[in-house]
Amino acid sequence: MTLIAFNKPMNVLSQFTSEGGWPALDGFGMPKGVYAAGRLDRDSEGLLLLTDEGGLQARIASPKFRKPKVYYALVEGVPDEKALESLRNGVKLKDGLSAPCGAEAVPTPEWIWERDPPVRVRKSITDTWLKLTLTEGRNRQVRRMCAAVGFPVVRLVRWSIGPHDLTGLRPGEWRQVVGV
Repeated sequence: MTLIAFNKPMNVLSQFTSEGGWPALDGFGMPKGVYAAGRLDRDSEGLLLLTDEGGLQARIASPKFRKPKVYYALVEGVPDEKALESLRNGVKLKDGLSAPCGAEAVPTPEWIWERDPPVRVRKSITDTWLKLTLTEGRNRQVRRMCAAVGFPVVRLVRWSIGPHDLTGLRPGEWRQVVGV
């Protein structure tokens, strides 16, 4: 059984076939036969786990296993305690109420890399980093939740899935996880 931790750069698809002119996973030299366990949107960055074992893939990706996923979201504005409490309690989305999650404002993560392309900086709007811990995985969920409380996401990085994180991985790098 193979498990790969990959730091997916922005504007790379979470699949092995390029589409619409966007690069895919096939350009990063990973072993044959592994597939993404879940997805990370093209415009999001960070941890993507890949495996060659279907059962493990399902346990990582399926919300029924409630694997915690930690995201760092750079949002426009400065969320107040009311907005953070709304995120913690669950936010009403078009597809129903989101599950409660961990949500806190944090300083800029020390490990964060410069993004390519850079985040657009607007002098009139302060940006804030949020650390969000989710146990469900709806389509574009973090972005939709933050927008629902009035703080649109300008950058989104997934740091970890369960016990696996990005420690030591620069964008585009991967490692085989030992002791799955």
